Amino acid sequence: MGETVKKEGIFARIAKSARATKSEFKKVIWPSKKQLINNTAIVIVALVVIGLVIFGLDTLFISLSKLVLGK
Repeated sequence: MGETVKKEGIFARIAKSARATKSEFKKVIWPSKKQLINNTAIVIVALVVIGLVIFGLDTLFISLSKLVLGK
């Protein structure tokens, strides 16, 4: 009950965190250049397709609203 636990100082905690982060970065499996280019292309294509779908729906809803409201 009477034991006191010494708390680490701020710089010791920062150093410990930096060592842990460096250790985790060593475990990461980084993608190859080919994988990176392929994944980037997939994301760009997906964004274009989603953008076109949103544009199409927006155009459709505007046309429907003009038809319903008689403008």
